[in-house]
Amino acid sequence: MGDTSDTSDAAIGSEPSLEEQVAAYQREFQGLDPQVEKVVSALSRLNRRMNVAYGRHTAALGISNADWEVLKALVLSGAPYRMGPSDLAKRLGLTPAAMTHRIDRMVTEGLVTRERDEQNRVRVIVELTPEGRGKWLEAMRLASVFEEDLLQDLSAAERGVLGEVLTRLLRRVEHAQPDAGGRLSDLD
Repeated sequence: MGDTSDTSDAAIGSEPSLEEQVAAYQREFQGLDPQVEKVVSALSRLNRRMNVAYGRHTAALGISNADWEVLKALVLSGAPYRMGPSDLAKRLGLTPAAMTHRIDRMVTEGLVTRERDEQNRVRVIVELTPEGRGKWLEAMRLASVFEEDLLQDLSAAERGVLGEVLTRLLRRVEHAQPDAGGRLSDLD
């Protein structure tokens, strides 16, 4: 039996390769399709690592990923980049209380304004500020550089095929789990 003391500390805490993970799963669960598991595990790891990269981008800009989600929702709503808090909460899968907390913070940071709707004084409108739009644009610039680098080894045709395949997978999940777009209630 060889000396095991030369195992590096980095290897002990590091994540196994996809191949090692799939092999371990197959060992423990014989009914596993290794191709399916490799695809799903790769997608999961890619998503996690992309979220970390995006989080670093937003942190460098002085905003959180949560702020980014609100800014994105307002931009996607189109000019004049306004939505009601309940519409924002629904779009982001948040409770009204969580949305109120997020908006309060973003108003303080100057990223959005919150005003009463002039046509319906009961309704509140959240609107993107020029500073908020500037943060969104800068985050998009950083993300664009990262994403181009991520896909640099794929041809235009491969990017097109990958986009179509991932869109088909997304549609299948959205159809099977139509309520899974938001956050889990215990994570709000």
